[in-house]
Amino acid sequence: MRVKVVGAGVAGLTCAHALALRGAQVTVVERKSASGQGCSWYAGGMLAPWCERESAEPLVAEMGLESLDYWRREVPDVPTEGSLVLAQPRDLPDLRRFSRRTTNYEWIDGQRLAALEPDLEGRFDQGLFFPTEAHLEPRKALAALTRKLTGQFGIDMRYEADGYDEADDQADQSDVVIDCRGLAARDQLADLRGVKGEMLVLYSTEIALKRPVRMLHPRIPVYIVPRGDGHFMIGATSIENDERGRVTGRSMLELLSAVYALHPAFGEAEIVEIGADVRPAFPDNLPRIRRRGKTIYVNGFYRHGYLLAPALARRVAELAFDGTHFPEVMDEDHREW
Repeated sequence: MRVKVVGAGVAGLTCAHALALRGAQVTVVERKSASGQGCSWYAGGMLAPWCERESAEPLVAEMGLESLDYWRREVPDVPTEGSLVLAQPRDLPDLRRFSRRTTNYEWIDGQRLAALEPDLEGRFDQGLFFPTEAHLEPRKALAALTRKLTGQFGIDMRYEADGYDEADDQADQSDVVIDCRGLAARDQLADLRGVKGEMLVLYSTEIALKRPVRMLHPRIPVYIVPRGDGHFMIGATSIENDERGRVTGRSMLELLSAVYALHPAFGEAEIVEIGADVRPAFPDNLPRIRRRGKTIYVNGFYRHGYLLAPALARRVAELAFDGTHFPEVMDEDHREW
């Protein structure tokens, strides 16, 4: 089977991998250069199905568990140190509400927190610890997966490809086209909308963290993800618009104030990167696989790209090769399933 995958973000690369494992002859085309892949490039990389269960449908956690296994198996350097959820004393009702909406966590006191993260000793009296969760560095994960595709499977990766806009062209020579264009696929998926996420990367030698920390905040639940060598990714807003690239002063202030509340050392940290991109989402914030002719559309990951992509990719491969129908992502009313 000859397959063209359109888009080289996390959705496109995991789909290419799943199809190559089934023996497909895969070509990946990407309109951007190899140095950046849209919202996949700016993601936090948290593999946190139980934390996400607090505000997401059960399907997200279910698929997230499958994807968590995938990333630990397929790419190097995926720390499984768990996740922490913390709140200032005034926001403890929010922490209790968070705990009621999910499972697979431990309530911890300040002593246990200090054992997990020594640099947070004395700063919080209690929190939630999700011991089975993990995180990855998105850019390293994309690079590792690309090396696997080109090296192990000999997949042709075409960046800045002229044929990018032919994703729905039924005259294409491929047997199947997998459209992973994200928000650009609104030309075919009219119910997609954009949700902007803004982030920044800080550098500090005064604090060390082993695992992602979510700080519950009155307006923006902020997460701090350690990237190694003193770098921390701070994210992210969820703003209902499709303005790519522009970070607002208000968002910057709120992200910085939240991370400062976690530890004052972040007040002296160097800002080494600021970024924003737009996540594609359907009205219910759940993913979809849709097939029209020989084109299969994979989209609507919302803010769960790395958590959902491998599980969706497996389903895409089974649909392409076996015609398997997956009602949880192919029928419109997920709640029926």
